[in-house]
Amino acid sequence: MSIPLKKILRIAVPLVLGILLILFIYNKTSSADRAAIITYISNANPFWVFLSICIGILSHLSRAIRWNYLLNPLGYSPKLSNSFFIVMVAYLANLGVPRSGEFLRATALASYENVPFEKGFGTIVTERVIDLIMLLLIIIVALILQTNFILGYLEEYGLNLAYSILALTLGVLGLIILLRLMRKAKSGILFKLRLFLDGMLQGVGSILKMKKRLPFIFHTLFIWACYVGMFWAIKFAVVETQQMGLPQLLVAFVAGAFAMMVFPGGLGGYPIFVSAALTLYGISSNSGDAFGWIMWISQTLMVIVLGAISFLLLPLLNRNR
Repeated sequence: MSIPLKKILRIAVPLVLGILLILFIYNKTSSADRAAIITYISNANPFWVFLSICIGILSHLSRAIRWNYLLNPLGYSPKLSNSFFIVMVAYLANLGVPRSGEFLRATALASYENVPFEKGFGTIVTERVIDLIMLLLIIIVALILQTNFILGYLEEYGLNLAYSILALTLGVLGLIILLRLMRKAKSGILFKLRLFLDGMLQGVGSILKMKKRLPFIFHTLFIWACYVGMFWAIKFAVVETQQMGLPQLLVAFVAGAFAMMVFPGGLGGYPIFVSAALTLYGISSNSGDAFGWIMWISQTLMVIVLGAISFLLLPLLNRNR
């Protein structure tokens, strides 16, 4: 298989899966269910939707500020406006072509701020490593807060506490064995995985050495607090989800995060994954679907509008560069 074909499949498969998933759910739901979902969406409180969008914009602005903190130790001080516009254009690109935004960010930074591509891309990789760590922390927090619920849910399917402890023990032992095999690996998948983990540790280590590490850590926490805050605001837009607590919403948030990783821009998968998580807590499927679609549509439209504006403003505001 040629390299171009691999790239085409890497882009096309997630898009096709997302579209097929939308068609599948559409055919699976009745006309009455679709009408109910549309009613929930049309009756959503616009104040909370607007607030969620504003929180999302703050998270992107904070990401631009945090990016500059990574570039400063390298000897570069990009204009905040350029960093913000480049981040938004990158998000817009990711909606169409998965992971293209990372390359576009580094390329645009080189064009408008004279930062070498490899250095700019290195900071972006570091960002991704930190974000992955934050997502893992949120998953751990969600599991801790929902331990009783998860155990009860497993018991419904015949998996009691003893089985859960056994599975956890086997998982820990498997992880230890995997780490030892990775250390000895000289090639192959395990070797690549070891390099990835080493890169993660180096990324974390570089943060601890930077001069503005406390502001960097603050913005990292702020970005992810905004992500959860966007989710929290939308719960007030749908009547049935207004009484849900943070632990339950975190589970749905994690489900949505997985969908964003699998499908480009969460296309098709995001509303479905979020709805499936919400139904675990007694939320009707129609309300869950409405919640997921409101969240996805509002944030996607925000990225499209700001991304398009940023795409136009970048060259206009940098005519002399």
